[in-house]
Amino acid sequence: MALNSKSEDMFDVILLADDRFHVEGYREGYEEGTRQGLTEGRNHGGTHGAKLSLEMSFYYGFALTWKCLLQNSTEVNTHRKKLKTLETLLALLQSFPYDDAQYENLQQDITKTRAKFRQVCSLLNVLTDFREFVSTAGGLSF
Repeated sequence: MALNSKSEDMFDVILLADDRFHVEGYREGYEEGTRQGLTEGRNHGGTHGAKLSLEMSFYYGFALTWKCLLQNSTEVNTHRKKLKTLETLLALLQSFPYDDAQYENLQQDITKTRAKFRQVCSLLNVLTDFREFVSTAGGLSF
């Protein structure tokens, strides 16, 4: 009877080994996937954040330049609507929460800012795609 009990234990060990290896493999895979996901998420967030920062910085420089040009123009009175729209764009850009990574209305504010930029470009009769400006300037260098 002792021999039979020993063989049953060995049989259980063999049968349960598949389950044990499955559970261990799942746990190891889950941990590795979590590590890789966090790394990829950080990289994606950094890249996306840098692109968004480039876009918002371009809008800010664009608006400041045009505001300066229009204010120093001899026809300031004819540019009132343009200047008011530029002021609104600048206000949007200055109130943008650049330091808050968890900002809930980020997408809405980006959409508003892009729409205001397109409106300014329409009033000024210039291209609306900031990538056109960046690519024609030979790219950015620091």
